[in-house]
Amino acid sequence: MTNNLKPGERLDDLQIKGYEIIQSPGRFCFGMDAVLLSAFAKVKAGECVLDLGTGTGILPILLAAKTKGKHFTGLEIQEESADMARRSVRHNQLEEQIDIVTGDIKEASQIFGHGSMDVITTNPPYMIGGHGLANPESAKAIARHEVLCTLDDIIRESARTLKAGGRFYMVHRPFRLAEILTAMCEAKLEPKRMRLVYPYVDKEPNMVLIEGIRGAKSRMTVEPPLIVYEKDGSYTREILEHYGMTGTGKE
Repeated sequence: MTNNLKPGERLDDLQIKGYEIIQSPGRFCFGMDAVLLSAFAKVKAGECVLDLGTGTGILPILLAAKTKGKHFTGLEIQEESADMARRSVRHNQLEEQIDIVTGDIKEASQIFGHGSMDVITTNPPYMIGGHGLANPESAKAIARHEVLCTLDDIIRESARTLKAGGRFYMVHRPFRLAEILTAMCEAKLEPKRMRLVYPYVDKEPNMVLIEGIRGAKSRMTVEPPLIVYEKDGSYTREILEHYGMTGTGKE
């Protein structure tokens, strides 16, 4: 591993296979949603995976560590974030497994080709539009708000880029669930599996994990709820396992 940090950047330990990721607190750092999505997504041996809006490359790196996928590609429109992702890939010596491409989600099917991917993952902007943002061009605004792409863009391009029977995995916010499921069905990206994430057992869910399959028949499984915190504020065992912090030796 080589240290190739720029001013203002830091290396964060990913708690799996010794991998680390380069991040800049002034831009946008990955959160729990990316970690939970990497655990929810299923990647089989020999499959090719595309992560839409990869940011600093957290999902391709985690999926390369956790699965037997053949190849992982991250698509990111912001060159600064893409550059950090490429340096993290080199830092972890994953150049043969992971490619980072600078490009627009709205053009994903043109960039990679229709029916070219087995699996697509995405942790997209949750908020609608850039209304009220002081600086809608900032890295954090682009990561959090639909400034450069919409939910419809993501689902349309995912459906086009996936092979028949290919799988789509997304983490989003429950308040947009009706919109998400409608858009997926219209794109023939059939919702097949869903899991709601609750901060505490007695609170409303604040994340939803969704799996869709291109061209599948209608039938969805709702998995048991995922609770993040115990009553005392400590992480639940399942969350600790996802972060590799249980001391069980699991990766």
